[in-house]
Amino acid sequence: MRLSNIVHLGVKELRSLGRDPIMLVLIVYAFTFAIYTAAETMPETLNKAPIAIVDEDRSALSTRLVAAFYPPYFTPPLLISRAEMDKRMDEGMTTFALDIPPNFQRDVLAGRKPDVQLNVDATRISQAFTGAGYIETIVATEVAAFARRYRSETVLPVDLALRARFNPSLNKAWFGSVIEVINQVTLLSIILTGAALIREREHGTVEHLLVMPITPFEIMASKIWSMALVVLLADAASLIFVVQGLLKVPIEGSILLFLAAAAVTLFATTSLGIFLATAARSMPQFALLVILIILPLEMLSGGFTPRESMPVVVRDVMLAAPTTHFVSLAQAVLFRGAGISVVWPQFVALIAIGAAFFTVALLRFRQAISQMV
Repeated sequence: MRLSNIVHLGVKELRSLGRDPIMLVLIVYAFTFAIYTAAETMPETLNKAPIAIVDEDRSALSTRLVAAFYPPYFTPPLLISRAEMDKRMDEGMTTFALDIPPNFQRDVLAGRKPDVQLNVDATRISQAFTGAGYIETIVATEVAAFARRYRSETVLPVDLALRARFNPSLNKAWFGSVIEVINQVTLLSIILTGAALIREREHGTVEHLLVMPITPFEIMASKIWSMALVVLLADAASLIFVVQGLLKVPIEGSILLFLAAAAVTLFATTSLGIFLATAARSMPQFALLVILIILPLEMLSGGFTPRESMPVVVRDVMLAAPTTHFVSLAQAVLFRGAGISVVWPQFVALIAIGAAFFTVALLRFRQAISQMV
């Protein structure tokens, strides 16, 4: 093995990538616009949910309830008749329809417990689940405050002091942007490395490399370091200019430590890209394989759903995925300011997984080359 061969072949890959405008646009899009939109459209909180109210009481209390719903959680309430309620929900124009019955205020002041009907369009599952709880709390709070004629709370023997750590404003963009950066590192590294190998095969340049004094290890290593370098530089630029600059997300820990973890992760994911490229016969087949691989890696790694809520079998299987350890490490470093003394187990796991992926991919690559000869 000659180091110069790996360097020169890697430079060739970089030049080839530079002449591919589609791939360049994909890289720029993935680390700019995709991260910004993912951060700004995270659906974990209620936002501008359409609500309509049937006010059959027309009292001071019902007017107070109508005024309690306002942006950004809800759109300004639309006052409708009872006959319009079902029609608007059937047409998908309203997610929530609140029906305030006649004599509602009189029954409340008399100490009775009148029923208020809430109709929910459960096909909008994210809004329906969260919004129903919001509406129940708002109605109960407003009715209690009106009945007491002033806003007060019962003094409890225990006072709960709530403090939100690492994201005190509960800003969804802080979470969404970092998770999307992690996802793009995984996706782009697999695509770029696999596409580089398939491009060599489709253009017939692999055969040219085979007649040169170059080993399969050198060919594979050159593609891995060159494509990993591109993704790593794009990742660093995105973290600094998009996440910190545009989205104003504070980074608590060391960016260099995060990039070191990303480099180790790229060692595993680029090797996975080589393996998928050897299994696919064309670029469309490779794209299908990437879809089958990338979705479980992103959804089951702990980025979108806590691993504790997953079945034990899924958690155990996903320990073999580099993204599982990368997500845990990235959140610890970027959100909580953890150092190497805290995240070293994830580093060890990433190195072991990367070595295993590289070995399997190299064996598969040698086998594929032997079939070409």
